[in-house]
Formats: sequence, structure tokens, C-alpha cells
Amino acid sequence: MNKDSAGDSASTNSIRYEWSVSGMDCAACASKARGAVERVTGVSDVQVSLMKERLRVLLDETRTDPQAVERAVGAVGYSVSGRRRLSGSEETQHDETADAGACGCSGHHDHSHDHAHGDAGEKGQARPVHAHAHDHDDPSERGLSWWRKSKGRLVLLTGVLLAAAWASELFVAPGTARWAFVAACLIGLFPVARRALALLRAGMPFTIEMLMTIAASGALIIGAEQEAALVVFLFAVGEVLEGVATDQARSGIRGLLKLLPRTALRLEDGRPREVPADSLAIGDEVLVRPGDRVPADGTVVAGSSGVDESPVTGESVPRTRAPGDEVFAGSINTEAALTVEVTREPADNTIARIIRLVEEAEEARAPTERFIDRLARIYMPFVVGIAVLVALVPPLALGLPFDVWIYRALALLLIGCPCALVISVPAAIASGLSSGARRGLLMKGGAVVEAAAAARQVAFDKTGTLTQGRPVVTDVVAFEGREREELLALAAAVESGSSHPLARAILAAAEDEEIDVPLASAAEALPGHGVSAEIAGRGRIHVTSPARARSEGRFGEEGLAAAAGLEETGKTVVVVHGGDGPLGLVALRDEPREDAAAAIRDLAGMGVSSIMLTGDNALTAAAIGKTIGIEQRARLMPADKLSAIRELSGAGPVMMVGDGINDAPALKQASLGVAMGSGTDVALETADAAILRDRVADVPAMIRLARATMSNIHQNVAIALGLKGVFLVTSILGVTGLWIAILADTGATVLVTANALRLLAYDPTRGGK
Repeated sequence: MNKDSAGDSASTNSIRYEWSVSGMDCAACASKARGAVERVTGVSDVQVSLMKERLRVLLDETRTDPQAVERAVGAVGYSVSGRRRLSGSEETQHDETADAGACGCSGHHDHSHDHAHGDAGEKGQARPVHAHAHDHDDPSERGLSWWRKSKGRLVLLTGVLLAAAWASELFVAPGTARWAFVAACLIGLFPVARRALALLRAGMPFTIEMLMTIAASGALIIGAEQEAALVVFLFAVGEVLEGVATDQARSGIRGLLKLLPRTALRLEDGRPREVPADSLAIGDEVLVRPGDRVPADGTVVAGSSGVDESPVTGESVPRTRAPGDEVFAGSINTEAALTVEVTREPADNTIARIIRLVEEAEEARAPTERFIDRLARIYMPFVVGIAVLVALVPPLALGLPFDVWIYRALALLLIGCPCALVISVPAAIASGLSSGARRGLLMKGGAVVEAAAAARQVAFDKTGTLTQGRPVVTDVVAFEGREREELLALAAAVESGSSHPLARAILAAAEDEEIDVPLASAAEALPGHGVSAEIAGRGRIHVTSPARARSEGRFGEEGLAAAAGLEETGKTVVVVHGGDGPLGLVALRDEPREDAAAAIRDLAGMGVSSIMLTGDNALTAAAIGKTIGIEQRARLMPADKLSAIRELSGAGPVMMVGDGINDAPALKQASLGVAMGSGTDVALETADAAILRDRVADVPAMIRLARATMSNIHQNVAIALGLKGVFLVTSILGVTGLWIAILADTGATVLVTANALRLLAYDPTRGGK
């Protein structure tokens, strides 16, 4: 940040502004835009998002105006438009993004100049403004094929000129061919040189544009016009490839937006009326026909149908949704019509929040990325210094030919661009985050990816994480002379007026077995112990705890022994009894998730240990732990879980997986907090990462994806530095020349990008380490 703006963030005159910026093809492009804006007096807290193509700044309007920001962005060759003055509610918290400096990757544009104009208008209003669109894509080119964009047209033009020059060399006089190569070089170099000067004026001398300009101009001066033209052409090709790769990364996010329907059938006076989906408000009721996508997050109020939630959670099997159940925008109704009450504004639906989290996560830099940025800022001036020495020392000290060593120095300049190195980390992180998001695995940035990859221990909450989070009836034990169905019918009748989780489980069991439940009346709650009610022909029936039944003298030793046996397996037992004594027992338990045991085994195979931290009693914890094969600690209060995480952290990084509410302290204390939940606010916003499909198997999948991403980063850095090192030596020795140098630079960038894009197809749920 520049000196002038260092303290601006505290100024009461600072106002948040936002613009759309087009033409940024890589992390270095975003870095250039940021660097230019940070040098504007009165500017602070500069946030540039490559994926969202967005610029946000805090601007002290007593010291400068928004047009100064627009001019700064335009001066380094990017198009800026759509200025917005944000209110406090529109500002969001962002992680620190890449520092300015490093190298950049240029682009090429047609020669249009749309000068900045227009005021901000009324507060909160957006008025279009445009800065110089020197060499980068115009906003109108978004979505076009590469050959229809200005960069693509420049590649085609320089390619045709280069081919014509070679043809003239073969069929026309050599002098004519020479001038054809010079023309091809100058036409292709002109926009690059113009940007190099603009970046130089903005205080950024060490850019690939400047190196390209010096190298190509120097080659022309020493008579290597053919190589100069080829270098410019290859550079342009590299820029097109980089733009295509970035568009592919952005298309994943745009694809999520396409999941949302444009229209909805809002019910007005009981009749459906087609309206824009973004006009829906909380409380509206919409009709979702079979085959339609749900237009907004909401709750089913009528109908029952299978809903395909794979667009949101990645879960391929449709789930039955009935009145009272939540549905997510973008999910597909597969069977019968549903009436859904909207519970979230369209701009705040689950998919919109996932998109925001993925975009913001891509701005949160990993420690490795910060290190690479610092290395790149040192590396580039170092190589330029070596090139100067190569150009001067051998001729002056040893009397060797100037033209030979200047040529080798020019090749070194092209080796000096660390584009591949700079993009090696963010390209892999962006691909890994996008791959995870499509499978319901959300990680909030590169630092989270690194933490997940480093995890060697996972601490799980029990209820709702390793278990379903709701009890189910496991045993119905009828005493002598009683029928099992009769006992369950009586218990359900007594519990019919209660909303307690145990009551709901008993009622669900009776419904599943299609048992007729008699009517009950005069229900009476027994706080902390159970409930009773009058049932015609049976008198008053009680459903209570074994301890209550025993204290009332309604439970003998035989019954207590049976109840104790069930409780030892981690089950909760209730006694059903009436005026003539105990009728039987109903046992319930919050059962482990079906994939929990396999997930724990999977983690162990990856070298990751697991432990369950629960506030439940020791018997229940031991029973669940034995079933799924995990160590457990029971009767832990939130503070105890926090202490346990601190203790575990002494042996290495710990991932904590919980529901995001009761476990908040432990989630924050852990090296990485992961929330389970199908798109809930807590799951998406509380922890460092979230698992949307409520599958324990996704915990090892997240670690596996993070490890694959870090492995990809290491491969990318090795490719970038390896190729640079090889060609640094061969260029000094004169084995390789200019066009090989730029081909190596472009090739390294393409290889690194292509390697990162492999992660988009990587499926971490398939196993492996």
C-alpha cells in the first residue's frame, strides 16, 4: 500500500466503491490492477477479484475522486465499468489478496480508447464508466470464442504476417522477407510496448511487457528480426491460452448460476402466475411442478415428492420432501407438484451463498502462494541483473562479440518472467476449490486447503455428525400377555401430542409399521420424566423413564434388568405402563450414519487418526464408538471439547468436524473447523469448511482433495522452476535462443495451467491416499 493511503482506512471520509474490471487473465493481472490503484492518493483496502472481475476500494473523497481510480486501472490496460457506491450493508469481509508486484501476463486488445467519464450519480446507483481499454478484452467480448476476441484476432493477424514473411523469404527477395518479419514484429509488439510504458509510469518496471519490449526491440536492432517476430507471435498465443484457461475456471461458477430458473410460478389467490424468480419475497408461495427447478430456498407447505438435490449438495439420489421439509433453490422436483413457501431472498439462496463463498475463497491466499509471490518479486530483478551482466561482462572483459552476448542476454530477459511460477499456486487452488464445490465440499481459501492437507487427526462431534441426529426406535419389548404392535400403538397414542424427539421417533415407528393409533385425551406432561394420557378402554397410560416407573412402584427387578441391558448398548429406554402394571419397553437410539464406520477406516488408511468428542453419557458414547470403530471421550461440555482440541493439537494439526453451533469454540480452536449441514447458514458461514451432503465419508474426501491440490501445486512449482533453470543455463551457453526462451515461458505457463485444470475432473470420493 502506498504511503499516502496507509492510514486512510480509519478516515471517516472513506467510502466503499465497486467496479467491474475486464481483461484480467491471471493472478498477475489482478496484481497489476491492484498495484496501480494502491498508488492513488486517498485509496485504501484495495480488493481485486480475478474470478469475479471486480474491484473494491475505500476512497477518501476529500483527497481524490472515483475517476482517479478508473484512470489508474485504464492506464495499465484494463476496462473498468459499472461504478457503484456501496452502503454499509453491501460491504462484505474479505481475506487478504495477493500483494502487488511480481510479474504480469499481458493481453492484447484492439486500439479502442474509451476515456473515463460520468459521475457516480445518486448514492447507491450504478452508472457505467469506462477507462482506456488498451490491450485487454472489452466487456462486450465476454462469452465469445477465442478467435472472435481481440486477443484472438491479434494472434491470427500476427500469424498470417509471420507466414507471409516466411513465404516471401522462400519465393521473394531476402530483403523483402526481412521487412515482412520487421512488420510482423512491430504490429504484434505495439500493444505490448504501449502497456509496458503505462506500467512503467504506474511504478511497475519489472513486467513481462517490458521484458518483451526490450527483447524484441533488441533483437530487431541486432538483426534477428525473424526470431523477434516469432517471439511476439508465441507470446500472443500464450496470452490467448491463458485467457481460455481463466474462462474455463470462471465457467464453473457461471454454471452454478445457470442452475437457478429465471421464472417462478407464484401463487396469487390460489392461482399460479409466472413471475421473474428474482422478484420473489420471503413468505411468497410458489408452485413447483414435476421436472421444474425450485426457484428459491423454502419450506414445503403442501405435497410430497422426490427432490434431486445434486446441483446443491452433489447427492445423486433424490430425497423425499414433504410438508415442513426444506428445499434448496436449483434442486429439481422429480415426481409430484409441491407448494413451497419462500424463506430466503433470491440473492441469499443457498447457491448464491455457495458462489460467494467459492469466489471469496479463491481470493484468500495460501501461505505457499504468499511465499511464491515474494520469491517472484526477487527472482525477476535477479534475472534481469544477470542478463545485464551477460550482455556487458564478456564483451568488455574478454573482448567477445557484443552482438552474440546481447542476443543471449535478451533471451535471458524472457526467461526472467515468472508467469508460470506466479500462477502455479492460484491455478491449482481455484481448480481444487471448484472441484470440491461441485461435490458438496466447501473450503474457504488456499489456507484452508493447506490446513486440510496437513491434518493428521480428526475430532468428531457425535450427534448429527457421526450419527443421524435424530433417535429411532430400535427395540419394542412387550411383557407377558402383550403384543408388540399393541404396545407400540399405546406408546404412540400417549406421545401423539408431544414434539419431543423421542415422541416423534415413536410416532414415526408406528406410522412406518402402519399401526392404528387409538385416540388419547387428557394428556399430562411429567417434566423430565415422560408423559401420560387417557385412552378409551385402557384408562391412563404412562410413558416414562425406568427410574420414574420404579419410584412409582410400577417396575420390578426383571423389568429393570431388561432396561439396563438395553441401556448398556447406548440406547434410551422408556417404560409403557398402566393401572395394571408395566406393559413393556421401547428402546431408541440415535443411530450412526451408514457411512461412518467406512469413513473412519478410510481415514485410518490415509494415516489420519480419529476421536469422538461428545457430551452424551459414557454408555452411549462407548456403544457408538464400538459400532463405528472410533476412540471416544464422553460427558464433555463445550469448554471440555475446547481443552481436548488443545491437547490433541500438541501431536499435530487437528481437523474438528461438528454441527457448527454447539461446537463453535472447538471448531475455532482446531487447525481446521468443518461444519456438517446441507447448506445451513451455520454450515456455510461459521467454520473454515463445510460438508453439504451430511456424509461422514466426505471428511476423508475433503482431506484427499486437499492433498491432491497441494501435490498439484508442488508439481506446478517444479515445472515452472525446472524449465526456467534449464533454459537459464542453455541461454547463457548459447544453446537456445529467443524463440525457444519465450516458448519455454509460454510452455511452462500452459503446462502449469493444464496441470491445475486436471483437478476439475478429480473425484476425491473414489478412495486412495
